[in-house]
Amino acid sequence: MARDKLTASEKQILRELIFPENFQHIQAETELNYGAIRDDLIKLINHGYIEVSSTGDSESSAFYDSDHLEDFSFKATKMGLKYI
Repeated sequence: MARDKLTASEKQILRELIFPENFQHIQAETELNYGAIRDDLIKLINHGYIEVSSTGDSESSAFYDSDHLEDFSFKATKMGLKYI
């Protein structure tokens, strides 16, 4: 996924993830619907632009439940920050 291939909503989500944030924060700040945020987060995670951690946990994890993204926190990786 090259820089010019990021959608406007993916860029909007990345801008919110300079610090670890939960799903509810992303939804409140971007005003995107649940499905759009879920799809964008999964794409960004799969491309290495976002790391995932259990809410309240500072350790990132390779495993997350894509059906329950509201239980996790997200933070842009170094690679993801380049696209902001």
